[in-house]
Amino acid sequence: MAVQGEDVWARTYYRNTTGASLDAALSLLGPDGHSVRSRCVAGAGDDPSLCETPRVRLKGEPVRYSAVAEFAAHAGGAEGARLLLRAGSNSPSGQNR
Repeated sequence: MAVQGEDVWARTYYRNTTGASLDAALSLLGPDGHSVRSRCVAGAGDDPSLCETPRVRLKGEPVRYSAVAEFAAHAGGAEGARLLLRAGSNSPSGQNR
């Protein structure tokens, strides 16, 4: 997650060395139950890249937001949309919202 002034957004950095394009979905979950989501194509290559959600106005403390990034085999590929990785931000002190 990233915070600047009154804006918050989710950001994930990645390197895709699989040799094939991957589908990435990034979600920012807000304290009021609303979320924003971005979809990115993670092209094959060793260069670092990033995927971001749109920025939204903070509602409450930034610590009340969480983010989830999911990477799956490209839907157009032979494997379909098989989930390869899901990673999320941590809650403070291991507590859930």
